[in-house]
This record gives sequence, structure tokens and C-alpha cells, in this order.
Amino acid sequence: MYDLIIIGAGPGGYIAAERAGAAGKKVLLVEKGHLGGVCTNAGCIPTKTLLNSAKLYVHGKEAQQFGVSFTGASYDLGKAMAWKQEVIETLRKGIAFQMKRFNVEVSKGEAVLTAKDIVASGGKEYKARNIIIGTGSSPVIPPIPGADGEKVVTSNEILEIKTMPQKLIIIGGGVIGVEFASYFSSLDVEVTVIEMLPEIIPFMDNDLSKLIRRTMKKVDFRLATKVESISGSTVKVTRDGKEESLSADLILMSVGRKPNLESLGAGAIGLDVGKKGIKVNEKMQTNLPGVYAIGDVTGESLLAHSASRMGEVAVNTILGKRDLMRYHAVPWVVYSLPEAAGVGLTEEQAKADNITVKVGKWQMRSNGRFLAEHGKENGICKVIVDAKTEAVLGVHMVGGYCSEIIYGAAIAIEAELRVQEMKEIIFPHPTVSEVFKDALWEIE
Repeated sequence: MYDLIIIGAGPGGYIAAERAGAAGKKVLLVEKGHLGGVCTNAGCIPTKTLLNSAKLYVHGKEAQQFGVSFTGASYDLGKAMAWKQEVIETLRKGIAFQMKRFNVEVSKGEAVLTAKDIVASGGKEYKARNIIIGTGSSPVIPPIPGADGEKVVTSNEILEIKTMPQKLIIIGGGVIGVEFASYFSSLDVEVTVIEMLPEIIPFMDNDLSKLIRRTMKKVDFRLATKVESISGSTVKVTRDGKEESLSADLILMSVGRKPNLESLGAGAIGLDVGKKGIKVNEKMQTNLPGVYAIGDVTGESLLAHSASRMGEVAVNTILGKRDLMRYHAVPWVVYSLPEAAGVGLTEEQAKADNITVKVGKWQMRSNGRFLAEHGKENGICKVIVDAKTEAVLGVHMVGGYCSEIIYGAAIAIEAELRVQEMKEIIFPHPTVSEVFKDALWEIE
């Protein structure tokens, strides 16, 4: 009998295992693939590794303005892919070490729920007082004629390519689509992004979406455009009633993700599953006592760090500690060139909620360190504040380093800090983080 069985060793599952193991619980972690889940093996880590290599290539070509010149700069896809794999394997070993460190038993195999307290895997049945489901998500393949063609790949397959395409069509202008568009266009691939909605990355503040799109000058963004069919390497689209055919060497399907539930046995044990995924409350509890769900499989917040926090909430609930999952201050990042990051409400969301807001903006190029290291690249910090209470409601950024800064804004929102309280905090100088404080001073 285990205190806890965790299904899925992604950033939700392995963090939950660490926390429960550290608390002295007997824990079994079941994973059919590699430790780390999609994030480590086919998502966050490999994409950011490749994006960094592309950014180094771009910075090398543009370094003359800083007094540094390179000759014969080139990009070796094979070496970049080898480094990506080394990073993945190093992190897998790190996760395995943590499991041993906290006495977590790991079993490789596909898990099936045969009862609310029994997990079957590898021909064996395991019983537990509590079960956490963290099976993650997979790319969606929409019902578009020809979407299963040989030239069509998902984010999984494109991370394993052996040769660089000359032309790439990306269907979907969300985070994954924009990141891959940034990567390939930085390496001189001709990229077209097809997005059905009127703007890319729909959850992002509208000012930022437009800025990123304008900054990624090499990418041909086709907005408000619908894909009708795919035939070989040709994509037929319509916009405003007009049909057009686009061709490329490779087509990336990036229109969203779906929860991994097919083989779990959720229906057989009566688990309540909605359109988004497994239904959970703020403690990550399902409708079945002792059964919890975390991460993408819930459909609540498809971010690796959300999954990790959900895992902590579930474990704390099991341990009898009061804890709740809160979504209003979950930061997000788009690791494109330039980066974008945000947390909290956008200006559009605040207005839709009938909240009167004040807005402060600060250009990145007005920041000393940003100008010194990035020149006159585009970038902005935008702060949304409640006009009545002066509480910080949202912070949104475009520009280098913003992925490393946004956590500070998340703290401000989580702690319900007011503008004056933030102004009294001393920021180190010169740092790009100062744009947050400068934007606050722009609020009248």
C-alpha cells in the first residue's frame, strides 16, 4: 500500500513526488515514457535550447553595432540538435537523482485506473490511499482534409528534423507557433504563419501582440485566415471569401493541445471529465475521494509551472495543509526573439470586467542596460493598475530578459501590492527590471 501513486512524471508529477517524498510519504511514480514528461523531452526544454542557439546566431550577425565582428557565421543543425539532446538527458538524470533522494519508487509503464485506489501498470496492480493524475497533453490534429499528410508535423516531430526546410508553413499563431516561427525565421527559413483569429497569441495584451508581430519582420503572418485543406506540401486557405494556395517544404500543425485521457480508464471508475479535461476544485481534488488531477490534463492552465504548483497544492491537501490553487497571478512567457512575458489582467480583460484602470508604459530602449546590450530593439513594459485601489492588476512586457523579470510582477499581484508600495522598493541599477518601476511612475 502506497501513500501516494502519481501517474505521469512531467513537471507536475515529479515535483509532487519530490514534495510527498520529502514529507516522508511512500510514493510510486508511474511514467510510460521518459522522466520529465513533455516539458523536458519534447516541449519547454528542447524548444528553448534550440531558440537560444538561433538567438546566438542572430546576435553574432548583428554584433557589429557593439564593436564585435564575426566572419563566416553559420548554423549547424546537427550540433544544435546534439546539444539539445545532451541538455534533455542531463535533466532526466537530475530528475532521477531527485527521485532517489526522496525515496520515490519509479515504475516505467502505461498506467490504467481500475478503481479509485488501484493503478494497473506492467501487469501489476498497485494500491494507494491517494492518486494524482498528471498525464499531460498532446498536440491536436484538427479535422482538416489532408492534415495527416507526410509533410505535416506537430511540435513533437519538428524537434527531430535532420535538415532545415527552406520554406515552412505554421498553422496556428499561438505560443508554440510563434516560438517556432521565431526559431526558423532567425535561421533564414521563409516562414508563413496562418492564424484563424484576428491577432496572434490571443490571450496576450493587444499592444504586445502587435509589437511582436511587427518586430518579427521576416515572418509572413496571415491573420483572420482559415485553412480549408492540405494536399502534399500545399495549403489552401481562405480570407474574406478569397481562396489562396500556399506551398512549403514542411507544414507545422500547432493549433492547440488536448488532455491525455484515452487509455487512463477515467470513465470506468466514474471520474468526472469535462470538455477541457478532468474537473478539479481549487485543491486539485476530483469528484472521487483521494483522487487528484494536475497540469494539462485538467485543462485549467497549460503551463509547466502551473502543473508544478498544482502538484504542490495536491500534496499539501493530502498532507492536511491548507493550500489553494490560484490562477490570477500565473506568469507566462513566449521565448521568441524578442521575448514576451506577462502576468495578471490585460487592459482588454480589465475593461471587459468593468474595472476602471490606469495604464503606465515604458519603452525598453529608455532603460540603460537594455540600450547598452540590445541597442534600439523594440520593447515595452505595460502596467495595468486598478484606478480605485491602485493595486497592480497586470504587467506585460516585450523585450530581452523579460522572462527573468516577470516573476517580480507575479509577486506584486499575488501580494496585492499598491503602486506606492512598489515605488518604494529599490531596484538594482542598471538592470532591465527597472522598466517595471519606471512604468509605474508613468501612471498619473
